[in-house]
Amino acid sequence: MQTCLKRTETKHCDPTIDDELADVLTAISVVSKRLALKLMMLSLQEKQKTEGEKNDEQDE
Repeated sequence: MQTCLKRTETKHCDPTIDDELADVLTAISVVSKRLALKLMMLSLQEKQKTEGEKNDEQDE
């Protein structure tokens, strides 16, 4: 199996390496999206928590 050392040698590359690279990048993208959603949910929960605390203080 031959691997590419330079971008100019793409015609000599093993196509399975390109497929594996695409799979890895796709997996990274999926995990990144999940992490971003979890962070967004945590941020919203924290915001709601602090807003709830402010509302409790105003009632007193």
